Amino acid sequence: MDVESYARQLKELLPRGAAWAADAGTRLSNLMAGLADELARVDARSVTLIEESDPRTTLELLTDWERVFGLPDECLLVLPTDISERRVLVAQKAVAIGGQSEAFFLELLERLGFTATISLYRPFRVGEARAGDRLYGTAWAFAWNIDVDVSTDIRVFRAGSRVGERLRGWGALDLECIVLRSAPAHTYVIFSYA
Repeated sequence: MDVESYARQLKELLPRGAAWAADAGTRLSNLMAGLADELARVDARSVTLIEESDPRTTLELLTDWERVFGLPDECLLVLPTDISERRVLVAQKAVAIGGQSEAFFLELLERLGFTATISLYRPFRVGEARAGDRLYGTAWAFAWNIDVDVSTDIRVFRAGSRVGERLRGWGALDLECIVLRSAPAHTYVIFSYA
């Protein structure tokens, strides 16, 4: 509501009588106008608060949303400078649902912009295996391979590289970080790039 509407409401709440004359220019009228101004300001801020309560539309509380969701994290060391990109990151964190299925990881890779296939390994078992099957041991029951379709470049540690970076890296290291963060703890993920 605007200032005039609040001023009118405040004047209507006053008791009746000569002592409560709130005509224009009186001290009581000026007091009501001052109170109405503050009420209108608080009302406008409450509308803003509704926008700030949604990470997709926040502006003033964006840094608080990032702090709550742990951004930047170990996979994203530096936040983008663009407000809309930062909002997208916070919104993705807010609605992220984990999973352990092959379909979950394929969807995660697709959201990151990668096309991939996942291969699961099964240990060799007599009675189940067929001629020509590979002879994987029991430890391979917990390994799986992500074959990412991406053109890779070899990245080499150089002057100016950050501490913790690999001496030599292939593929998408941020992709690996995100997948490994989501992977079940008892599994071993192998990345290959085609």
